[in-house]
Amino acid sequence: MNENDPAHEITDRALCQECDVILYRIPMTPDDPATAALLDAVAWTPTGLVACVAQQHDTGEVLMVAWMDRAAIRETLATGRVCYFSRSRNRLWRKGETSGQVQRLVELRLDCDGDALLALVDQAGAACHTGRRSCFYRAARDGVLAVIAEPIADPAELYSRSEAAP
Repeated sequence: MNENDPAHEITDRALCQECDVILYRIPMTPDDPATAALLDAVAWTPTGLVACVAQQHDTGEVLMVAWMDRAAIRETLATGRVCYFSRSRNRLWRKGETSGQVQRLVELRLDCDGDALLALVDQAGAACHTGRRSCFYRAARDGVLAVIAEPIADPAELYSRSEAAP
C-alpha cells in the first residue's frame, strides 16, 4: 500500500482496492469517542503500559511486539502512523523515525481481557531492528534454535550512528 496514494485516504470506512480489506477511519481526532473508549478499556500494567502486537494487515504476518502508553495510543490514532513507548529510552518511539521503516495503522484492536493490543499495519520494509521483515525470525526446529528469515536490509544502513535501534 502506498501511503501517498490518494485512494488510501480514509474518511470513514473504505475498501482498499489493492487488498480488499475494509479500512476504518484513521486518523481520529484526540477527542474522538472511540479513542476515549479504547483508553478506558485497556488493562494497563502498573507502569502504565500495554503490550501491542504488530501484524501486517493483508498477509497476517506477525511483525513485532512492543509497548504502548496512553500518549502512544493517542498519537497513533491521531496520525495513523504507529507510535510505541520505548522502555529502554523511556520515551515515545515513532516506528521508523530513524530507519524510515514506518508502520501505517490500518486498525487498532483490543483483546478480550484488555491487556493486549493488535495493531493491523502496513509495514514499509523491515520491522525488526536486525533488518528482518519480522522480529520472529528464530524457531525451535529439529532440536535447535534455527534462523528462519534472513535480513532484508542492513541495520547499519537503517539506523544512524547517533541513535541505536530500540
